[in-house]
Amino acid sequence: MSRDPRASDGRTDEAQLRCDIVEVGRRLYARGLIGGHEGNVSVRLDASLLITPAGVCKGFLTPEMIVRTDLEGRPLDGGRASTETLMHTAVYRRRADVHAVVHAHPPTATGFAVAGIALDRPLIAEAVVTLGPVPVIPYGQPSTEELADRVGRAVCEAQALLMANHGALAVGATLEQAWERMETLEQLARVTLVARILGRDHLLPGAEVGRLEESRARSGYPPPVCDPEPPPGPRPAAGKPSGGAVTLSETELVKLITEAVERFRS
Repeated sequence: MSRDPRASDGRTDEAQLRCDIVEVGRRLYARGLIGGHEGNVSVRLDASLLITPAGVCKGFLTPEMIVRTDLEGRPLDGGRASTETLMHTAVYRRRADVHAVVHAHPPTATGFAVAGIALDRPLIAEAVVTLGPVPVIPYGQPSTEELADRVGRAVCEAQALLMANHGALAVGATLEQAWERMETLEQLARVTLVARILGRDHLLPGAEVGRLEESRARSGYPPPVCDPEPPPGPRPAAGKPSGGAVTLSETELVKLITEAVERFRS
């Protein structure tokens, strides 16, 4: 997977990014960080997003399946974007430094999310540098503005989040970095769980934590850069045009109802 897939003229190579998203989906599935139709991955281009489709196992994607949307999450190529697109666009609105988002349900980390326990204790040097403290945000129904707003606020101070009774999210300046953080998050959760079972989770010394934190920027993991919160008001729903009243045919109405039923399958 390329860390900086750019064409010879300096533009982002969309074809390579589509392949990279497919590779991350394969890794998530192979590592057991997602199952079934769970999880979603996105990358921000200059004026659009590439995001995984809804209702598909992310371990068996092809580049052609990846959906291109505008920055509000409305599909531009007729595809059916992930039902969690709102969560991704909320991150991109607040974090100009983020160009990739990975959402998964890593079993151990999600166990901590269900228990309401943050992964914020300095136990592993690598996690201190690449992740920093990982908070738990309150439960929000998947695919809703409520969850998207909570993620958008919390991601201003974190590079990875646990979502109560749901899963985890990691961000990065590149897709490789977002994937690395998701994998490191699950590794940290496993080590934390084992240490708690053994009853001896000794923390790194405070001075050492300080040195590790100071090394973040030098190591390619600078702190979050958050944009001001946008003014309150309704946002266009992902995949839906903005405007006034809309007239739907019977076929379109059936399609919308079917998508709503399938909402929680991806």
